[in-house]
Amino acid sequence: MTATRGRIDKRQAILDAAFTVFAQEGYRPASVDAVAAAAGVAKHTIYNHFGDKESLFRATIAALAEDAFARNLAAVDLLRLPAGSDDLADVLGKVALRLAECYCDERSRACRRLLQAEIQNLPDLQDIVRERAADKVNEALADRFARLALAGHLRLADPAVAAEQFGALLTAPLETRSRLGSREVPAAELAEVTQNAVQTFLRAFGNN
Repeated sequence: MTATRGRIDKRQAILDAAFTVFAQEGYRPASVDAVAAAAGVAKHTIYNHFGDKESLFRATIAALAEDAFARNLAAVDLLRLPAGSDDLADVLGKVALRLAECYCDERSRACRRLLQAEIQNLPDLQDIVRERAADKVNEALADRFARLALAGHLRLADPAVAAEQFGALLTAPLETRSRLGSREVPAAELAEVTQNAVQTFLRAFGNN
């Protein structure tokens, strides 16, 4: 293992441990000592990599956002032009369900709980999440919707607005049902929310 590879692996181990500790204890009660113990590194190693606890917390949120972006992008990539017997509602339903599952998994819920707890003291956290995840997902979704509109499957004035509306139709009821991230949303409720979101979206933007 090269020195660079070892440093990257150690950094990732610290970030993984920091997420676990922050999610369980909250940002303010958590200590760098606890993160170091969970990561299996010396305390000074964390300071060498991240500087201080606040910088470690920001890096942890950034890593969570980047992971969420990758998983959401994989869901958006399922949004292809309907072919043969494919139905747009079915295609959108599969995409919506995958996005909903990403939004409601434990890592995402824990991230939102941390944001809600610390956003007043560290308002730039929201910018980190938007820049590294939310805005990029919306851009990818808008691109897919634009292609569907060009093919005559959707009726859009602005694909970016349509993407924003689609996301809101999913996340607003999921946030309520998850009780701001404190409750796991059952599969049946995920299916209900995604079906309602797709039906409402197609009533507004469908070309039928």
